[in-house]
Amino acid sequence: MIKNPKDILEQWMQAVNNGDVKTLLNLYNNQAVLIPTFSNRVLNTPDKLRDYFEKLGSREELSIALHEKTLIVQELQKEFFSLSGIYNWRFAVDGELLNFEARFSYLIDLSKENPIMHHHSSQIPRML
Repeated sequence: MIKNPKDILEQWMQAVNNGDVKTLLNLYNNQAVLIPTFSNRVLNTPDKLRDYFEKLGSREELSIALHEKTLIVQELQKEFFSLSGIYNWRFAVDGELLNFEARFSYLIDLSKENPIMHHHSSQIPRML
């Protein structure tokens, strides 16, 4: 069993970069809630998460990278952690490779086989 919350984030990013939907879904608990970057819906079932990641995974040249210096890991209780920071999505839109910076937060329970309990990701808005 994984004992480092950052390892969950690294597995998640690797699965996105490999287009590995099965591994992504296995990281989410059956009761997990995902507020995704590229959807206006709140996803709260395995089927909804699968549909989202399959559609996202069909994007040409899809990749994600963490801005390492932004990562904040907080231990909330024994084996229960919050991770927050900024990552950068990249994929082609109409043949042009675009970047989408997004902020994220995860609630992770390392005592569970499928440790992601909550995940929120949203594009960084323009400054006022």
